[in-house]
Amino acid sequence: MGELLLVTDADWIAQQCEAALGGDHRLHRVRRGSDTLEAIELVEPDLVLLDMQVGNMGGMAACLAVRQEEGMGRLRARPVIMLLDRDADEFLARHSDADAWLVKPIDPMRLARLVSSTLAEAAALV
Repeated sequence: MGELLLVTDADWIAQQCEAALGGDHRLHRVRRGSDTLEAIELVEPDLVLLDMQVGNMGGMAACLAVRQEEGMGRLRARPVIMLLDRDADEFLARHSDADAWLVKPIDPMRLARLVSSTLAEAAALV
């Protein structure tokens, strides 16, 4: 069972992620993008799911902060999946160095497959 961190202030996204992933993974949630780094240090998740639209610090900024901390050796590298609002946001996901992304609304099967394949790819690199 993998540890996942979900960063979203939208309850419906949290519910959909829990429904799609809860059986195979332990899902931890924070509601503010600015809490991402602290939550990563506390939970040590295998993967981070970042909602693109989070109130005080969006998914792109949170992803860049994670990558910066990893680059400085203060955090262990881990995959990040961004949950995007529209196809055009793929540009932002790429430039924030996300490993993968999914456009909302969330398809539970696609999310489960994406999380599994992203975790498998990360494990193969270790």
